[in-house]
Amino acid sequence: MTPTSRRDARAGAQLVASLLPSFNSRPQSGGTAPCDERAVFTAVVHVPASGCAWRHPPETFGVSRATAHRRFTAWTRAGLWRRIHRAVLD
Repeated sequence: MTPTSRRDARAGAQLVASLLPSFNSRPQSGGTAPCDERAVFTAVVHVPASGCAWRHPPETFGVSRATAHRRFTAWTRAGLWRRIHRAVLD
């Protein structure tokens, strides 16, 4: 990776991080462990970009398929994808 592409990747990650809506843990017995938002975002973007099924995301992301799908649904309802698209175009 070149210095420019690393810088672009960092800038993109910062842009996305600033747009991610806050996520509250689900009230269940014992609660859920906090997830790395960047790992969740990467897993969520990987599924439609690669064409893999939601039930088969790579384990290397360290995110369960249920968490990835739940965040995808929540972020879609919150309009995240539209906000990212607009921010990238500006």
